[in-house]
Amino acid sequence: MSQAGLRVIFAGTPDFAAQHLQALLNSQHQVVAVYSQPDRPAGRGRKLTASPVKELALEHSINVEQPLSLKESDAQTTLANYKADIMVVVAYGLLLPQVALDIPRLGCINVHGSLLPRWRGAAPIQRAILAGDQTSGVTVMQMEAGLDTGPMLLKADINITDTDTSASLYESLATLGCKSLVDALDQLQNKGLTAEIQDDAHANYAAKLVKAEGAIDWHQTAAQISRQVRGLNPWPVAYSDWQDNRLRIWLAHAIDTPCDQPAGTLLALDKSGLEVACGTGRLKITQMQWPGGKALNNNELMNLKQKMTLGQTFTSLKAEY
Repeated sequence: MSQAGLRVIFAGTPDFAAQHLQALLNSQHQVVAVYSQPDRPAGRGRKLTASPVKELALEHSINVEQPLSLKESDAQTTLANYKADIMVVVAYGLLLPQVALDIPRLGCINVHGSLLPRWRGAAPIQRAILAGDQTSGVTVMQMEAGLDTGPMLLKADINITDTDTSASLYESLATLGCKSLVDALDQLQNKGLTAEIQDDAHANYAAKLVKAEGAIDWHQTAAQISRQVRGLNPWPVAYSDWQDNRLRIWLAHAIDTPCDQPAGTLLALDKSGLEVACGTGRLKITQMQWPGGKALNNNELMNLKQKMTLGQTFTSLKAEY
């Protein structure tokens, strides 16, 4: 392996992508340019704010390009002028036309947060938890025009635990993805990777999350609701109505103990949290947020005894769109 490493263009936008950019900066490979989404309004003042990837690139004095599209010939010429060996794309947010994918000598590769072909699309991490998958992982793939359909170069898996939220799994996959990306580049430089074509028969789609998915149906099993709570943390967050109050439920786990009370009934409220009857089993809520307040942990939930009476029921009649 040559000391210089590969000449890399990196394209990404959010923190997940910035972690991968940092891994490249720590490697032998040379990042010659960074592509990121245009600055967006953020915060109460709606001030134009650079993406985490752009901020990191500027800290390291790397050229940053922010085209609205890569379909224009001028943008493609700029891309070609960097004479990169390869382009790495991680949560960039722009579709790359085939002509752009073909510009780098080794093409473009992507780090995707699932074990392809399972969970192609926008929300693979959340969908894996919601579906009750036992395993997730990352796939480094050669990009093509389709949505996450390209040949797979390297896969690494990780177990999903019963306590994982989308946030915790996201962090685990970011760490795994960073290592896998550098490993893939090292092996590509040595011509040590063989692409594996995806089996479309096993593909499914990880649709973007919507707020309405947070509405809890207490007639489901406790295990299903637990996955809903964990899979939608930190966004859009599972919720249920208590009288006229919409309560956001951040953390919960299933209890298999049978229950003969109607679904949604509040069975217990103590320093361990709230216990609620489900269609099958019980749900133990250990972090919940009352409207206008902060998220309360299990020992703080005791303070809700003045507002919540055992035997009354949760409902989720009004979906939040």
